Amino acid sequence: MSLIRDAARSRTPKLRNIVADSPAPNAHTEAELAALIGLLTAPRSRIRSVAVGHGRDAESRTAAQAFIRAWQALHRDVLAVVDWPEDAASWLRPARRLTAQAPDAWVLAGAPLGVAQLARRLRQSTEWHPARTFGFASLGTPRLVELAGADTVHGLRGASADGGTWDMRHGWTTHYEREQARRIRAGETLRKQTSFADYLAQRTDDPSYTFRQHLRRTGGAIEE
Repeated sequence: MSLIRDAARSRTPKLRNIVADSPAPNAHTEAELAALIGLLTAPRSRIRSVAVGHGRDAESRTAAQAFIRAWQALHRDVLAVVDWPEDAASWLRPARRLTAQAPDAWVLAGAPLGVAQLARRLRQSTEWHPARTFGFASLGTPRLVELAGADTVHGLRGASADGGTWDMRHGWTTHYEREQARRIRAGETLRKQTSFADYLAQRTDDPSYTFRQHLRRTGGAIEE
């Protein structure tokens, strides 16, 4: 069993003996920021207040500041801004600061290793929930699932650099193209977009017909 898998299953949030092999996050894009704001302000969303957390690298700090400016321009509230080092002695203090004022949602920017350890502490020690958490593109990677554990980040969503979105469910990280993401935010389910009922009918006639073939035929695109 790998060191990462062992660490993800342990009860302590700190991941020991794990090499920080992921590079620092890239600079965020305007399309990424717009998609992130779109997720938080989607139809039927009741999110008015957020807490923002970010790593201490320049890119994560800049991304968080850009989000804060955009969010406040919509006359919505930022209840807390919390940062953390990539390898903290304890994750309890930033976890408590992020959750102390009970925001409607959380927005995170940072590298997977730091966010994984923070998320583990949040899950164990606070009322935080991943389904109410949104991240920048640097977090939309299976590496975060591997480090944090699938249950810890189940439901977490975020934006991609090209303006698409991603989510984490049951250990899978799924990316949606920009147009798919826009239609999902507008209320059109992915099942409807991909004509899933038609796919099942085609499978009845031809058991060798794959979902990937179906997506090519219908113009859909999903990447896992």
